[in-house]
Parts: sequence; C-alpha cells; structure tokens
Amino acid sequence: MNLTLKNPRLINPYTGLDQQTDIHIQGTKIIALGNTPIDFKANKVIDATGLIACPGFVDLSVALREPGYTYKGTIDSETIAAAKGGVTSLCCTPDTKPIVDTPAVVDLILEHARNSSYAKVYPVGALTKNFEGSRLTEMVALGEAGCIAFTNGLVDITNNRILRRALEYATTFDKQVIFTCQDASLAEDGVVHEGAIATFLGLAGIPETAETVALTKNLLLVEQTGVRAHFSQLTTARSVELIANAQARGLAVTADVAMYQLILTEEALIDFSSLYHVQPPLRTKKDREALREGVRSGVIQAIASHHRPQDNDAKAAPFAQTEEGISSVEILLPLAISLLEDGLLDLTSLLTRLTKGPANALNIKTSQLAIGESADIVLFDINDSTLVGDNWYSKGLNCPFMGHSLPAKVIYTLVDGRIVYQANQK
Repeated sequence: MNLTLKNPRLINPYTGLDQQTDIHIQGTKIIALGNTPIDFKANKVIDATGLIACPGFVDLSVALREPGYTYKGTIDSETIAAAKGGVTSLCCTPDTKPIVDTPAVVDLILEHARNSSYAKVYPVGALTKNFEGSRLTEMVALGEAGCIAFTNGLVDITNNRILRRALEYATTFDKQVIFTCQDASLAEDGVVHEGAIATFLGLAGIPETAETVALTKNLLLVEQTGVRAHFSQLTTARSVELIANAQARGLAVTADVAMYQLILTEEALIDFSSLYHVQPPLRTKKDREALREGVRSGVIQAIASHHRPQDNDAKAAPFAQTEEGISSVEILLPLAISLLEDGLLDLTSLLTRLTKGPANALNIKTSQLAIGESADIVLFDINDSTLVGDNWYSKGLNCPFMGHSLPAKVIYTLVDGRIVYQANQK
C-alpha cells in the first residue's frame, strides 16, 4: 500500500527534527517527507493533524510467555499489546518453557512472531543452560539463530569463575550480555524492599545491597573481560551512582529502568496488593528520584516496560506466595507521557529514552523515521487520554493502573508501512 500521513508533528530523536510535515510511505519504506513525490499516489491518506509522529518505540524487556506459558500470554496477544503501547521493536526475555537456550526455541519464537507481525521481535538468549549457572549456552549458535544478547535474568550465577568464563566467551565472539543484578544470598526469601514498610507488613525484605553488591562484582568482571554489557532494571540510587562512575571511567556500559519504577514506590504496597509485587522490588522515594535523575542526565539511556503478564491465579495467593510482575507494555506511551507532567524531561528527550536510547544500547537496527528507512511509526495524541483496561489486549490483567485515566493515546502504530494497531478498532 502507498500511504500518506498528512500533517503530523514529526519528532525524530535520531536527527533532532521537530516540524509539521507529511510522511509518504511506499510499500514498507518512507520515500519522502514534506512535498508529495512525482508519480506517487497514495492508496490511503490519514489526516494526522494534531497528532505527533515519531519512530516506533524499542522495548528492551517484554515477556511474551510463549512457548510454555500461553495461559499467561502469547506472542500474538503480547505483541499486539505492545503495538497499542507504541512499541514496534521489542526484546523478548528467555524465561520461557523451555528456556531460550537452544536454536530450536529461537526458531519457534521468530516463526510465531513473523506470523503475528504486530512487532519486530528480538530474542534474548540464556547465558547458561536452563539458567542453572553451571554450563554455558552455545552463544554463537544462538546468535546465528537470532539472539541479540544473553542474560541469566534475575538468577544469580554464584560461581564467579563460571561467570567470568561466560563473559570471556561472549567477548571473544562479540556477544552482548545483559545483567539484572541481585545477589541470591542477600535477596533470599525477600519479596519487597527491606525497610520500615516491609517490617510493618511483616514481609521479608530485599536490601539495596542485594543489587549493589552484585552490580559492583559484575562491573569489575566487565572491566576485566571487556564484554559489551547492559545493566537492566536498576532500582536503587546507589546503582545509578555506580553506573555513572563506571561510565565516567570510560567503561562502555549502558543501563535501563522499568517505567513503573519511575512512577511507583514501596508505599504502594501498604494495602498488600500483589499487583505491586515486582522483582527487583519497588524501592523508596529517594531511589525513585535518583532513577529519574539518571534518566534525565542520560546515565540511564533507556526506559523499558519490563512487561510480565500473569494469569489471575498467579496474583491471587497471599502476597509472599504470588508471582511477580506487572502487565505494562500496553500503556508504555501513556505512562511515559505522565512523566512530562512531573517536569522530568521534555518530550523529545523522553522519546529519545524510548527509541534511540534503547536501540543504541543493544545495537538494534531500527527505523530512524528517515527517507529510505522502514516505516515503523507511532502516531499519538498528547491531548487525548487512555482509560487503562479499555480494549485491553494483553492476557495479563495484572496491572495496578487498571481503571486509571492516563494522559495521551496511541492512535496508529505502523510496522513496515502496515497499520498494525488503530485506536478503537479491536
């Protein structure tokens, strides 16, 4: 299809462009900005007056749940949910069943993703077999199958010699490693941030040192091995400081934060709602402010949804026995725009943390909304609002924002020139 997006405000974090202009799409590619090219005739014209157009968002952490946990989510359900949130490219986590530690599982995910075609899916592979921390995966074979990075998730590799060998192996073959830092012994049995609220609720706490001790160790090993490293899901003020110091010393490390960590704190737990049970846990207001400052300064280059859909039973037990996670990719854009109201970032800087920042962090070759590039575009209305839960696509209903009205609304999401999501068209 030939498509023209008529008169949107185009904001492009990759080039710094911010102007009102038409976007002309032929097939999968953007062929012109501004005047209509000679011999181009649009099959469809979308009046985008009053809308903002920007490159589709890149989400570094989305649990698609398939294979193995299709009662929690499927590639189809979670990628259309991502499209509704403005996401056109996403990295899927390896904690499926079976775990993403063989090329066969990668092939399965990518085949299903191609069939769904709501978003471009980039699998992240397991760093060790079955996350057991004892045997390395075949990173080269997994990379050839399509994995763009490797992680052990929150499962701590307690044997430092094995971890070092994994990083050396990754370095040898120029593979990127993602760390989510949590020392297993310090975090053992914990479910919330260790502090006064945990004591009041009678819940086992996870101290901030569970993150910072592991983070310090991992930074030292990164420095020794030279591996390309990304630090995911920072939650503490001290972690932001450690990453900033490492970057100042010239260590080429990047970092991200979960969107909900920029909004919520441990105080949300006061009613014992398992909807706020996440790992790593929600922390203090001081930590939240430090995370926000890290995003503002650029120490934290990317904001991700860290979307983890759960079935209803997973959240129905007493708090400590519930499964962690928030279903959040579907409202990534509205949650992001809510940060503007707090004066954290200007709009262009915010969009940078959702597009260019994450793409550069994991070297994902995404569309940059320029002539000749794939037409991966999100069109949204900053003056409209989103009622969370209305036309909900994700299988996971575990979202503490259900029923809330959030600012802004995705109106269209395009992937390779195809309209994969349109508001109110479920």
